[in-house]
Amino acid sequence: MTSDMGLEHKFARFGAEVTLSDGAVIEGYASRFNEVDHGGEIVMAGAYRASIKRLAKKGQRVKMLWQHDPAQPIGVWDEVREDATGLWVKGRILDSTQKGSEAAALIQAGAIDGLSIGFRTRRAQRNEKGQRLLTELELWEVSLVTFPMLPSARVAAKGDAPQADDALRELAAVLKGARLSSARD
Repeated sequence: MTSDMGLEHKFARFGAEVTLSDGAVIEGYASRFNEVDHGGEIVMAGAYRASIKRLAKKGQRVKMLWQHDPAQPIGVWDEVREDATGLWVKGRILDSTQKGSEAAALIQAGAIDGLSIGFRTRRAQRNEKGQRLLTELELWEVSLVTFPMLPSARVAAKGDAPQADDALRELAAVLKGARLSSARD
């Protein structure tokens, strides 16, 4: 998938390794190596290495966005690194913002269970099956998303359930109020 900014997106469902704890800390794999996604693409080990190094050298961070919308940052990624499995991220959802609070509540409830990367392809090749092997990517952002593309994992969320229940009730009330307001207009 390509955005208006020319960025491509690759989705990954939260795995058993992805957790939401302390109300807003999230960690896990945003991308896994050597797995075919629904688009027939495979991210190869080492694909992010140069990009992560360039960002660190410039003192910049990969952005945490909501649904790939650059107008909706919802937190910060404190750690972004490659390991033998894939691209591992750890960050904080800023629940002091409206969208961050909603995102944390939706993750707790299991309504959002995906991560997706926004990137530009720097190097790729095709294998004998015609699949695109992504060997070097310029990583721009990792988003929380509704519909992931990589089917290899499921969500596991941890945190304070009563707070999540309260936040969900509050979100439901806001949505109901907005629906009633628009029905009157």
